[in-house]
Amino acid sequence: MNKRMILYILSTILLIEAAFMLLPLAVAAIYREAAGWYFLYTILGAALLGLLLRVLARPKNKTIYAKDGLITVALSWIVLSLVGALPFTLSGEIPSYLDAVFETISGFTTTGSSILSDIEALSRCMLFWRSFSHWLGGMGVLVFMLALFNLEGGQAIHLLRAESPGPTVSKMVPHMADSTKILYGIYLALTVLQVLFYLAGGMPLFDSLCHTFGTAGTGGFSVKAASMGAYSYYAQSVTTVFMILFGVNFSIYFFLLRRKLDLVYKNTELRWYLIIILASIALITVNVLPQFSSFGDALHHSAFAVSSIITTTGFCTVDFNRWPEFSRVILVLLMFVGACAGSTGGGLKVSRVVILVRTAQMELRRLVHPRTVKVMMIDGKSVSSDTIRAVSGYFMLYVLVLVLSVLLVSLDNFDTSTTFTAVVATFNNIGPGLGMVGPVGNFAQFSALSKIVLCLDMLFGRLELYPMLILMLPGTWRKN
Repeated sequence: MNKRMILYILSTILLIEAAFMLLPLAVAAIYREAAGWYFLYTILGAALLGLLLRVLARPKNKTIYAKDGLITVALSWIVLSLVGALPFTLSGEIPSYLDAVFETISGFTTTGSSILSDIEALSRCMLFWRSFSHWLGGMGVLVFMLALFNLEGGQAIHLLRAESPGPTVSKMVPHMADSTKILYGIYLALTVLQVLFYLAGGMPLFDSLCHTFGTAGTGGFSVKAASMGAYSYYAQSVTTVFMILFGVNFSIYFFLLRRKLDLVYKNTELRWYLIIILASIALITVNVLPQFSSFGDALHHSAFAVSSIITTTGFCTVDFNRWPEFSRVILVLLMFVGACAGSTGGGLKVSRVVILVRTAQMELRRLVHPRTVKVMMIDGKSVSSDTIRAVSGYFMLYVLVLVLSVLLVSLDNFDTSTTFTAVVATFNNIGPGLGMVGPVGNFAQFSALSKIVLCLDMLFGRLELYPMLILMLPGTWRKN
């Protein structure tokens, strides 16, 4: 293990976080908020620690192996969250440091679950930092670092694989730094476009920025207690469209820019992503129609809820906790499916669900026709047995972590709906669940143990299990 290189990267992460904290500091200066001082103190502390680590841990060997990449990513996200929580607690706006860490992890992992009962009581600089953490965590802070610094020689791919969601990760172009720049270029372009659409509808600039950060990172933190329900149908419709767009694999946009329309058309994951969204909207619209004054209203709110849940964003326009059981069950199922691989969304990912379903189909066909040899095809290419095995193994670990988390959180003795969906909502980086953690509820009532478990679930979900599992295994830290 190259410990010096790991510490060196952590020092870079601290410096990047300190630099990004200048933005909420600027917001505090614009609105003349005293809370800005606490960002300044945190910036100075993070920058000094980062510089000190950078000097002390300067590595002679800059090679990063697969295990090093996993450990680096896990530690980076933990450090980001622990430091990012400091302004909340130092200012007294979230007095409990554990609650502040929960809120910050929820921000960086683009979960959107909150312990706050009065969101609008926060100062604007805190609201900005809370939402901006979604934007940073959406594409990944290490991806941003790779866009700035050239770590070639086969090492950067280990960091990208550990941080990027999906069963497989590949470079768009030969050089990793160029690939990450393309990713962030697309991400930034979509972000700017959404802000412009919001502004065109009359939404204030501050609100436009914060809600765009929440949509781009598929996080869902709002500056209003009523979430997107506090805004016009136009703003809600814009959010619906962009939630779906940010749930698409970013490679699709790269193919569109390169005019490789055949690759877009053949993309199995994109096709199933859209089919699932349209089918879910249709079913829920029919089911909730009696609760709305018109078909248009039912369709509008159903489309918003489906887009919000499958992309794991978590914004809401109405309290879907009050919808019929059929619609609530569909939304819970969508929590597991999640968005596309290579997007900013969470969940299992549509590509994994497709592979799992087709694996089951192949096994059934093999039972009926034992001598038949069938190769799984996706996007016109055969899926390797290694990929199928990896997806199956991931799903088993996913279920084990989910079950263990539910058991631990159940010690709080809340109802099953609250307990189960609290874990599902955090583990899949959704935000709201059902019951006490529904769209109008929060996670403040959970015990310290449950909050720690849910914090770990958010990290497990965002980093797709392996970095956190490797970090927690005792064998990782033993000398060979």
